[in-house]
Amino acid sequence: MMTFKNSEGGSIVLDLVKTIQDNKDFLSEVDGKIGDGDHGINMNKGFTMTGERLAGKTFSMSEGLSVLSSTLQDDIGGSMGPLYGVFFDEMAMASEDKEEIDAEVFKDMICNAAEGVMDIGGAKPGDKCLLDAIVPARDAYCAALEAGKDFSAALDDMKDAAKKGWQSTEGMVAKIGRASRLGERSRGVLDAGATSSYLMLTSLADSIKGLLK
Repeated sequence: MMTFKNSEGGSIVLDLVKTIQDNKDFLSEVDGKIGDGDHGINMNKGFTMTGERLAGKTFSMSEGLSVLSSTLQDDIGGSMGPLYGVFFDEMAMASEDKEEIDAEVFKDMICNAAEGVMDIGGAKPGDKCLLDAIVPARDAYCAALEAGKDFSAALDDMKDAAKKGWQSTEGMVAKIGRASRLGERSRGVLDAGATSSYLMLTSLADSIKGLLK
């Protein structure tokens, strides 16, 4: 049975920090096409602050996710701070009392995280938003487990679905947020929130796969 120790999973959060830092310009470029162009700047601020707060410390995956959550909710502006703050808070709470993280624990993490975002955001898949990557990723992961696939294979399915969901936003008309004012003019451009969600889900999957034993 594939698992990893929560106490050894702090690197997962540090990998998330690096993923956003490495893609900050790309995120702002995507956002600038139909938004205000600051998605990468805001995300990089929150994730870099998280990295600084965790530097030199020993922490579990759940503890790192909790610090990331509070930093995003308290220290970055816009809509993404609260949304991603809740996303990672739900992940932290679903795992905080687990010494071993297996496929079922991660299922609770990704399902609770998706529900948390939907509960506070009022959005749904098809609105051209972060949920267009998150919900297909969650559904693919759960379907993989139901089909008898192991933890690693389910994470691969999650990654593939996140990518397809992210790419699908290019053909959508925005129904929420600032871009919704553009109507049909928002079609033909990727959504910034779906882009960052895809990048983070990919980072999560790759980091976890590297820890599995």
